[in-house]
Amino acid sequence: MNHEQMPERIVQELVPGKEITIAHLIASPDIILYEKLGLDPRVEHSKSAIGVLTISPAETAIIAADIATKAAGIELGFVDRFSGTLIVTGTISEVEASIRAVLDYVRDKMGFSVCEITRT
Repeated sequence: MNHEQMPERIVQELVPGKEITIAHLIASPDIILYEKLGLDPRVEHSKSAIGVLTISPAETAIIAADIATKAAGIELGFVDRFSGTLIVTGTISEVEASIRAVLDYVRDKMGFSVCEITRT
């Protein structure tokens, strides 16, 4: 088999950038969403909002959780230092303030690229 007949081999690897790719606020989610996320709807549903962030490198989710809890009266729903997922709950204004604080901090202090906050 000559060089031209050799199959091409492609190797893919994850090279995490410093970025937040999802920053989403879910206003007034249905109670079933809380249950499917493993959140306690008796506690969190009364607050009326869920915030979802996806962060790379993944360990930054720990820093983001710290910033979010200090910025507003939110509850941490989920923090995953392996996937970079952060879920917070609270009132719509609390969740929005916590997401904004995270985006501002990592952009201004850590040099991250950040997305806009989306909302449903």
